[in-house]
Amino acid sequence: MNNLEKYIEDFSAPLPEAVRWLERQTHLRTNYPHMLCGPEVGRLLAAMVRMMGAQRVLEIGTFTGYSSIFLASSLGEGGVLDALEINDELEDLIREGYARAGVADRIRLHFGDALQLLPTLPEAAYDLVYLDADKRRYPEFLQRVIPHLKEGGWLVADNVLWAGKVCDGSSRETGQTRGILDFNAAVAADPRLENFILPLRDGLNIIRLRQLK
Repeated sequence: MNNLEKYIEDFSAPLPEAVRWLERQTHLRTNYPHMLCGPEVGRLLAAMVRMMGAQRVLEIGTFTGYSSIFLASSLGEGGVLDALEINDELEDLIREGYARAGVADRIRLHFGDALQLLPTLPEAAYDLVYLDADKRRYPEFLQRVIPHLKEGGWLVADNVLWAGKVCDGSSRETGQTRGILDFNAAVAADPRLENFILPLRDGLNIIRLRQLK
């Protein structure tokens, strides 16, 4: 942690102990702890849920449940988070984190390929969707997720700057980079959507589904 990061942490509200516990356990029990969204993104997601008064949230790519805790803890009474994760070997860790955070009763956890799970979920139902899954499939996720958003709802896609590779010509043909490039281009070209890219951590594409008449 550099001096600026420490300053930001020192002068921000403390993270819940359950979040700190889950971050430690993710480092100890998984091979890819860098996949955590981090406290900056987590806090932004929590703030968006609160400001929107969101009642239905969808998360595609739960990993160990870190971002789920931020999302679910900000839901109002009766709010529900549908969390989709492909790796069922993480279930015990995810559920323990939810229990420690006191959000288990607000989350419906689904295991499997998200593209196969999406048709089982209600359409035009979600106020907010958070996407942090296989980058190669981001363009397909975009088209499959839009029908599940309410008009005026928001989609937040993580890692859309991909460590700067989106503007590095030598990396354009890698599968993950290509997926992100195609996703960002599709968002910008879609008249149903308005968006901006926020250069927070690895980049967030913050997308609103217009209220179509």
